[in-house]
Amino acid sequence: MRFQTPLVPATLIRRYKRFLADLRLENGAEVTAHCANPGAMTGMAEPGMRVWVEPNDDPRRKLNYSWKLVELPGDHLAGIDTGAANALVAEALAEGRILPLASYPVIRREVPYGDRSRVDFLLEGPTTPPAYVEVKTVTLKRRGDLAEFPDCVTKRGTRHLTELAEMVRAGNRAVLLYVVHRTDCSRVGVAGDIDPDYLRAMVAARAAGVEVLAYGTEISTREVRIAAPLPVFDQDNS
Repeated sequence: MRFQTPLVPATLIRRYKRFLADLRLENGAEVTAHCANPGAMTGMAEPGMRVWVEPNDDPRRKLNYSWKLVELPGDHLAGIDTGAANALVAEALAEGRILPLASYPVIRREVPYGDRSRVDFLLEGPTTPPAYVEVKTVTLKRRGDLAEFPDCVTKRGTRHLTELAEMVRAGNRAVLLYVVHRTDCSRVGVAGDIDPDYLRAMVAARAAGVEVLAYGTEISTREVRIAAPLPVFDQDNS
């Protein structure tokens, strides 16, 4: 997935009201950018961090910049746009690069299911049960190479796990797919200390037959792509 316009570097001044960030461009100008991330963004929104923003001249938008990437230690990058994960997965599914889900010729998005929910992807084929796929963006990293989800309490995420389990009981296939939107992690765990209800729902969903997949990402200032699969743990005990 290529960025629509070339990204430009900036320095983060502050992030506030969840969806706004004040930045200083390299020419010294201070601008406000849209921050498409409602989460805690732990370790990714510290004043002084170098970030990359996408400029636009769309008169329909209130802001002329969208915050896309943040630079991390060790020449790593992280994406901060939580809406990008679905686009990345859609691209990878169309190209057959998510092998456990590569056998479905029909890919539908935002299909109603469960209790007033919409599944991110419904995959269908002539000889296999439909696959209900929920996508979650993972950006929290607190130790080592472990990425964790969630970074704050997520009742919506807990509900999705319960609904996926119900899809399995109804004879369908159900998949939770984590997209690790940073390049410095090689495994994924559940942050049960942040949201114990989500951890319990995860354990129950896996016991019911919900499949859990995780994929890393390749990130540059030009594009982001789904990368290699990563191992997933209900809870990390290391």
